[in-house]
Amino acid sequence: MTMATEMRVYLRLPSRIMFDGSAVRLRGEAPNGSFGILPNHVDLVTPLVSSVLLIAQADGTERIFGIDEGLLVKKGHRVEVAVRRAVETDDLDQMRDIVRDSFAGLEDEERAARAALSRLEADMVRRFASLRKAQG
Repeated sequence: MTMATEMRVYLRLPSRIMFDGSAVRLRGEAPNGSFGILPNHVDLVTPLVSSVLLIAQADGTERIFGIDEGLLVKKGHRVEVAVRRAVETDDLDQMRDIVRDSFAGLEDEERAARAALSRLEADMVRRFASLRKAQG
């Protein structure tokens, strides 16, 4: 592997890519504690816990993401981060409120979707039961 000053970072959600860009440093949190990655860091795979993901770019910009649980894979100069949910903010002090509000809305939608799926499954079971009675 060649020595590099930057790495390519992808922050992926189930529905879209939230961040795709170069970085000089990344900070995250795994179940066993926080960690940092530089471009020439050894390859690794680690689970992520709900926390703050910090991506520092070469121009000095720091991108701050509140993330849900996920997985980080670093191979070569490429870092892939896959999480269920994430929000970006410039204000670390307001991160807790932003995450709570954003994730709460998503949890309500997920709960409604699970309820609808349960109703569909129950209806399908009833229909199969009525078909079985009609045949017997």
